Amino acid sequence: MAELTTIARPYAKAAFEYALGAQTVSEWASMLDFVAQAVSNNDVANIISNPSLSAEQKGEVILKISEGQITDKVENFIKLLARNHRLEALPAIKTRFDVLKADFDKAVEVEVTSATALSDDQLQRLTEKLTAKLGRKVNIQTQVDSSMIGGLVIKAGDMVIDGSVRGKLNKLSETLRA
Repeated sequence: MAELTTIARPYAKAAFEYALGAQTVSEWASMLDFVAQAVSNNDVANIISNPSLSAEQKGEVILKISEGQITDKVENFIKLLARNHRLEALPAIKTRFDVLKADFDKAVEVEVTSATALSDDQLQRLTEKLTAKLGRKVNIQTQVDSSMIGGLVIKAGDMVIDGSVRGKLNKLSETLRA
């Protein structure tokens, strides 16, 4: 896995820099997502790992699947990957591209778990507070966990804010035992 990540890094960087210059970052992200999903399909993965097919033939398979879904520039990118025997790295390229995009957008994915569904107003206020705290745009994904007594658990990258009632009770219990 580390090898694919290493292989993917320069390709993702080049694709991102091109997309940034052409102001088509979101479009490239969507197209790379489509192609990465295609390559992740077991049947397609078997085809591109088939040693009896030429690099050009493997690239043509991906292009045929992607027909009408990608631009000429992404098509050229796929051909380059095929020529360099790097089609299997497409999912890792897509992942790295998304990291570059999020970093450029200064966005962070935040997972919020609550006992009940949050209202639009609560979600708006939480988004504003987290944006101020993290200094970045936040994309919130919410989950409802009915086993929680109340409160929220917020996860953003490696940061966890446990504002749940259970978390507070556990802290109180630790304090009383100490």
